[in-house]
Amino acid sequence: MEVKKTTAACALLIVLLLLATDGTGKGAVEAILHHHCKTPSRTFKGLCVSDSNCAQVCRSEGFPGGDCHGVRRRCMCC
Repeated sequence: MEVKKTTAACALLIVLLLLATDGTGKGAVEAILHHHCKTPSRTFKGLCVSDSNCAQVCRSEGFPGGDCHGVRRRCMCC
């Protein structure tokens, strides 16, 4: 009985990780891999809801790209 509970808990955790998103439709694993963007944009104004807009602003600042991150949805360049 204990083995079934542990197996069920592990399966549920895997399903939740696969379904988890960071608000942009990216999977949890992809979101974790993209957290290397750590420099806040100096010129992006407002709430960051579009990764493509953030990336465009970051490119104008001399970075290769950028993504929206965090609960506060800030544009982070990388």
